[in-house]
Amino acid sequence: MGASALLLLLCILFFCRESYGVRGSSSELTSSPPRGWNSYDSFSWVVDEQAFLDNAAILAKNLHRYGYEYVVVDFLWYRKNVDGASEDSYGYDCIDPWGRPFPDPGRWPSSKGGQGFTEVARKVHEMGLMFGIHVMRGISKQAVDASTPVLDVRSNSVYREGNRTWTAKDIGMTQRACAWMQHGFMSVDTDIGAGRAFLRSLYQQYAEWGVDFVKLDCVFGDDLDSKEIITVSELLRELDQPVLFSISPGTNVTPSMAGSISAYVDMYRITADDWDKWTDVASHFDISRDFSSANLIGAKGLHGRSWPDLDMLPLGWLTDPGVRQGPHRKSNLTVDEQRTQEHKPQAVTLWSMVKSPLMFGGDLRNIDEITLSLITHPTLLEINSFSTNNKEFPFVFATEDLKSRNHALNKRSMSQELVDGPDNKVLGLTSCKTERAKGWFEMDSIQICRKGDSKNQNPSYCLYKRMPHLIPDQGIKYKQEYVGMFQLLAMQNQSACLEASVENTLQQRKRRITLSGCKWHDSQMWRLNDSGTLVNSYSALCATMVSEAVNSTEGIRSWIGTGRKGEIYLSFFNLNSQTTVISAKISDIGKVLGGEFLGNATCKCTEVWSGHKFGQVNQISMAVTRHGCALFVLDCTDQFQFSKV
Repeated sequence: MGASALLLLLCILFFCRESYGVRGSSSELTSSPPRGWNSYDSFSWVVDEQAFLDNAAILAKNLHRYGYEYVVVDFLWYRKNVDGASEDSYGYDCIDPWGRPFPDPGRWPSSKGGQGFTEVARKVHEMGLMFGIHVMRGISKQAVDASTPVLDVRSNSVYREGNRTWTAKDIGMTQRACAWMQHGFMSVDTDIGAGRAFLRSLYQQYAEWGVDFVKLDCVFGDDLDSKEIITVSELLRELDQPVLFSISPGTNVTPSMAGSISAYVDMYRITADDWDKWTDVASHFDISRDFSSANLIGAKGLHGRSWPDLDMLPLGWLTDPGVRQGPHRKSNLTVDEQRTQEHKPQAVTLWSMVKSPLMFGGDLRNIDEITLSLITHPTLLEINSFSTNNKEFPFVFATEDLKSRNHALNKRSMSQELVDGPDNKVLGLTSCKTERAKGWFEMDSIQICRKGDSKNQNPSYCLYKRMPHLIPDQGIKYKQEYVGMFQLLAMQNQSACLEASVENTLQQRKRRITLSGCKWHDSQMWRLNDSGTLVNSYSALCATMVSEAVNSTEGIRSWIGTGRKGEIYLSFFNLNSQTTVISAKISDIGKVLGGEFLGNATCKCTEVWSGHKFGQVNQISMAVTRHGCALFVLDCTDQFQFSKV
């Protein structure tokens, strides 16, 4: 190859690396949010070696140049895919003599003879990609029940301490089983040497297989195990090769919780599993805002920076959660909803604006051109990798009032959605032992109210009591069973009653109060206690007030960020169920970005999805379709001066 040709090739490689966020040295592993493909959305837990490698090959050919470099085997690769096996079944896992999981040879034939994922990782590396696996917390119940010995990799024999040998039964914390996989895995005691020795043997084996990425599940959010997170992080630092560290699932995560572990990981889930439902997409706006406000986007991490993770992008050809079936259906998201994610523009746009890792979940063997163009869109990838100052932009407004609050309440009543409370709050459920459960009192014979703050003794919110109507055969029996209980209405003349529901899934535990037709059932029966708690007979949980933002699926939202060339990115998101005109004033940008506009405060503006060039404007207005988004690139050269503060 001539010198000029070589120089041209090097320039091309440099351009691709700089344009799309492909990382170089190990010290730069997480300088920008990681990208790749994960098998779960398209294969659940039954992906096999051939299907995985087929997807990896397509990613290498079509997506690697855009920064997609990790291919990850998700969830239960060690479980036999046979009748009786499921996500929380017992006795179907492949474990070695040291209690460590190894790939199911029926699905991963190259793992036979103790090879593990060595051959799969080798093939992935030959494609120029990185290989990742999903793992569960601690140790399997199978290993604990079998009392498998603990391996000491430093002596290559059974771990000995205190004149004794140690087994899985000594380190497994049966009282700390994974809440959504009780028959699967439990924490190990990291306060003792044997517990740390087991984890060391586990992660050293992964490294020997050639693993570059580990996604550790059931250690965060409701399942927080800070000790295991920190221990695993320290063990990964001991390895001779860098292994990117991701944790999940992230139900009920708070910024303060993440702040204590973000420096030990590279990415961490801040949501429950994201599937192809609009409510899943819409629920991510507020949690993203909270993490941005806490300056956690791109904070210090294990290999550079750490990134809050909104989960995989469920686009294209998918399966369903928990099934023993591969990809068999198209994504339920509309094109606009996916844009929020990007061609599915709303989803991809949101993921990019909040700088979430981009892990595609659909079957790449059946990816359509629209989805492919979405997840490789140069503006979105530029924003995802290189934008800064990413945060919610609150100064947007709709040019018309779409519906009144009462109309929204009536609509929710019909669709069994959340119950409005005061000050942008909704009724929710919590443990009756917490302080926020207290504060309810009987205002009069028909009203149950919640106390206001200490400065205002007037009630902040009231519900209306209703005595259930009995059919003739129910009479005395039910009156005795539900003595002192009543149903509740959000409005006095309403025909829908408050109903408490607790839905337990492998992905999350949903606690909520909805409105539905009044019926004689424990879920609609309430009792007011002397302690000021309003307890539900069915769930044994108490009513409280929570931020409506947690579950809001309507309204308008906006995010902003700055580009590396001085451009400003502004996105509009329409969470409403009808087209909405969304507007923003250019002069308000400085209020968020910490600068000020000079002169008449105008910018050149181009909308990405339509390609429309607005010219020099002082206000942006655009009609955005239901569950859709708009993305603007603003050139405010010589108009905007960033604050030096």
